[in-house]
Amino acid sequence: MKIALLSDIHSNLQALQACLDHAQAQGAQQFALLGDLIGYGADPGPVLDKVMALVEAGAACVRGNHDEAALAPKPAPRTLAEQSAQWTAPQLDARQRAFLQGLPLTARLGASALLVHASADSPGRWHYVLDANAAERSLDAATLMDPAIRYVFSGHVHEQALYFLTPTAKLMRFAPQPGVAVPVPPHRQWLALVGSCGQPRDGDTRAMYALFDEQDATLCFHRVSYDHMGAAAAVRSTGLPALCADRLEQGL
Repeated sequence: MKIALLSDIHSNLQALQACLDHAQAQGAQQFALLGDLIGYGADPGPVLDKVMALVEAGAACVRGNHDEAALAPKPAPRTLAEQSAQWTAPQLDARQRAFLQGLPLTARLGASALLVHASADSPGRWHYVLDANAAERSLDAATLMDPAIRYVFSGHVHEQALYFLTPTAKLMRFAPQPGVAVPVPPHRQWLALVGSCGQPRDGDTRAMYALFDEQDATLCFHRVSYDHMGAAAAVRSTGLPALCADRLEQGL
């Protein structure tokens, strides 16, 4: 089975639809959503409607920090994320809020994979997996949950990367190339950062997602062009900070 892994959609309807279309064209049979469904973007309601439909059809989904923040925004926001949460909260209806409140922090994908937005090490504290040490802590925590877990799929850091344990138990980082399938045999442990669907920050405006082929034990990271200028224009038509639109226009 081919499973499309999407994270950090951030209320970007255009990017989400482009990635869904691309994944289906690549033969995706299932979807997994790794949190931060909303925040920063102009279309939290329509994005959640699409996500909820995917979940009803069998997709797995976990909660991200922006999903949590929108449920209880700070009354006096200071940061961009807090300002975004304050704008996003009243855009959600009761059904969408209930969906977000019911999302787990982690979820299993089959017998051997764990989904978590940030790190499996205290997932509700939203630790960033920025280096091999953080990746090792996340993998160790997943192993403590269940030694059968061979794959940890995460988002949160808005980049694509792959960590794996060598035969000498050394954790290595691999920089994947878009569209090139990477063998990920289950005799090793793997941690994949699937990148941000809705808010890339590496200077490339294209959306990100990854496609996991369970049968062939491969993982392919993708970049997908979409109407990022249209997404930015939608942000500018709201009360969101202009920086949210700037990021989409520049991929930063």
